[in-house]
Amino acid sequence: MRGIAKALSVHGKQLRLTVLQHMNKGIFSWATLISRIQSESPAVIIPHMGLENITVREILKAKGEAQAEDVYWCSTSHLVHEAVKHMTAHNVGALVVLKSGDEKQLAGIVTERDFARKILLPGRPSEKTRVEDIMTEEDKLITVTSNTNILRAMELMTDEHIRHVPVFDEKVVGMISVGDVVRAIVDQQHQEVKQLKKYITGDYY
Repeated sequence: MRGIAKALSVHGKQLRLTVLQHMNKGIFSWATLISRIQSESPAVIIPHMGLENITVREILKAKGEAQAEDVYWCSTSHLVHEAVKHMTAHNVGALVVLKSGDEKQLAGIVTERDFARKILLPGRPSEKTRVEDIMTEEDKLITVTSNTNILRAMELMTDEHIRHVPVFDEKVVGMISVGDVVRAIVDQQHQEVKQLKKYITGDYY
């Protein structure tokens, strides 16, 4: 229990800021978010191991991406309309963008926010605009590796005001979102509370 308590005491404010930025809907109920995450993910996503020991790799494994290398992507030459359809089909909020003609090279990232701000608001036609025209380019991209600790990932998301981060280990191996990070932290806390309850009720001797 000390591991979670220490981590939350040090990073709790940052966790709250991250979620507030993610929600961006004015009045926010922290308890409601925790309840929602726990109700949406009742099963353990990552075995209990302490926040200091959890890396991005564990999140990818829990999502099933580490084994299958299931990275949702589009190329720079794809139309924005096609990219948005791809996001919708897979229920994701962002796609890795790979260079057209060389689909092993990272070119950037395109998100729902890019679509809203650069297509919907100015009234640009998504059927005629290419992804490369609205994406965040590689030189401005924030990435993590599989070995990055989740608390460090949360810190990056908070500091840079971003919701999605590609995972890059010489090549793109996945994508994590602020929701993935918060869910993992809450799940670890939930498991420690369950262990403490078992100890109190005598399940441990």
